Amino acid sequence: MISAGDFRNGITIELDSNVFQIIEFQHVKPGKGAAFVRTKLKNIKSGGVVEKTFRPTEKCPQARIDRKDMQYLYSDGDMFNFMDVETYDQISLTKDEIGDSLKFVKENEMVKMLSHNGSVFAIEPPLFVELEVTETEPGFKGDTATGASKPATVETGATVSVPLFVEIGDKIKIDTRTSEYLSRV
Repeated sequence: MISAGDFRNGITIELDSNVFQIIEFQHVKPGKGAAFVRTKLKNIKSGGVVEKTFRPTEKCPQARIDRKDMQYLYSDGDMFNFMDVETYDQISLTKDEIGDSLKFVKENEMVKMLSHNGSVFAIEPPLFVELEVTETEPGFKGDTATGASKPATVETGATVSVPLFVEIGDKIKIDTRTSEYLSRV
């Protein structure tokens, strides 16, 4: 159990038979009346965000989130297959369960499976990936007044905005959290 006075960003709590992650919290002590804690909570299964206030002495059970390294094997239609590299157990997830978290992940790369009470609710790709550009338009000299970027498709099929000097066949480094181009490799 964790009291509302001990809330911090990133802590996961169980509330109303759902699991929420604290995105923001603020201790408020009005001039008149009792103090309270204002929070912004994200439902980790549905992704919805709610705001809720707590008394500082109120207690909530802390949710246990398991993170496990798994290898992304392949996709078979709408099913995505993963393997535990220690036990060689395989798990299949649907496209709806995964969302777009694998848009920068190639086959045979490692990802983190996030689960609560045995049910997987999210997949964390590596923070940075190196992918090859498979399709992009040529950059024109002197075309830098418009922001100097162009769309490029990488080998996983995702589209990234890249600088004009990037060409087909270049390997680029991408931040998977923001989908931003970082550098050429």
